[in-house]
Amino acid sequence: MRRFAPTRALTADADAPIADLNITPLIDVMLVLLVVFLMSLPALTHEVPLDLPQPNPDPAKPLAMHRLELTSAGALRLDGVAVDEAGLTARLSPIATDPQASLVMRTDPEARYERFDQTLAAVKRAGITRLGFEGER
Repeated sequence: MRRFAPTRALTADADAPIADLNITPLIDVMLVLLVVFLMSLPALTHEVPLDLPQPNPDPAKPLAMHRLELTSAGALRLDGVAVDEAGLTARLSPIATDPQASLVMRTDPEARYERFDQTLAAVKRAGITRLGFEGER
């Protein structure tokens, strides 16, 4: 019976460094990145519907600009007249039905964001589609 000798000598080469490349960590990292990209892909393809402004329906007739102001104390004024939250929707309804009307909102920088959000919700409930924002000068 014939015995085969090992291809490497175990005595001298046992302490030599291994020159083979360990690709297991590389494969692990690539798989983790693949999973991350697959999980984030639906978020990248998500679309937000956006209504863009339309041109003036009658260019000969100028737009009627209405001004809504929110003060730092949270008070509302529509065209210079004080209005409460309940009356705001009723006062905005005629503006929403007029195709030549536009609403411009000016908010004091010291106003609470919660009050601003409530006012925007009331404007949306009233059906206003032409809304602009005026900032500080």
